[in-house]
Amino acid sequence: MEKNEITTREKLKTYFETGKYPTESQFAQLIDFFRLKEDVLTNKELVTLANNLAALDNGYILYSTSSIENEKFPIVVSSKEGESQTFTIEKTENKEQKRYFQGSAPYTVSTKEFLVDRLEGYRYYYLNTQIDDGYTTSRLFGNNLPPIPENFELVTVENKKISIKISNEDFDRKINNLHTRLTFVNKTEILIEYALYGNYWSNKYISEDMVTDHYDLGDFLVCFYRADLSGISKSIECKIYDEDNDTLLMTASLVPGQKNINVSAGAVLSGVRNARIECDYESQANK
Repeated sequence: MEKNEITTREKLKTYFETGKYPTESQFAQLIDFFRLKEDVLTNKELVTLANNLAALDNGYILYSTSSIENEKFPIVVSSKEGESQTFTIEKTENKEQKRYFQGSAPYTVSTKEFLVDRLEGYRYYYLNTQIDDGYTTSRLFGNNLPPIPENFELVTVENKKISIKISNEDFDRKINNLHTRLTFVNKTEILIEYALYGNYWSNKYISEDMVTDHYDLGDFLVCFYRADLSGISKSIECKIYDEDNDTLLMTASLVPGQKNINVSAGAVLSGVRNARIECDYESQANK
């Protein structure tokens, strides 16, 4: 074979046609054509691969850790096709790592068992996830707080990116869970979802009843809504009541003719343990 001749798949196949006896050199060409698991990509190959990945339409995870030593945090990503992937988040020296997902959106992101060191004093682990540049979900865990359960669904990624940050935080006292029961009543045919935000705690968007696990770092909650009203000509009002005395606490308006994302009433739900959310078309809600 001439020095500059390219060995193609088709050429390799000709060496093993019926009746032929491949030579030592031809077997060597076949072996060299393969890439073995222990082979290291050259800089040029890495750059080419990175450029090809950047052109993909696949989603990806960005993750970083702070003040983390030996802890490991497995994150499982499942798509509507193919096998699940596991990304182990560990010490990153505060450098953001990027990994691509297999398959196509939507991607469901959940946890496996978090094996963490015992925390002393007032230290806690803080987990923060963000979809694209939108709403975040947050949790504290470790020390006296419950661990992150296995198969805990963090988010569903409809588009491209999820960012995950895990840190080891030091507070000035022990932190305890607070629980507020939310009853959700949707009187429209539109899918309306809500999410609650507290200090170091927030949940993913849901459309059902729930009980919070927010913290006594600050006994408050802010409510956000999202709903696609692109084909709707009426606005929708979502009102929160104190279920114990039926007192109206706050109202948010969803605008017709558009997608409503992260809509808030601009008020704080403070110290309430039993609340009810009612969503209805504005003309009906005001009757």
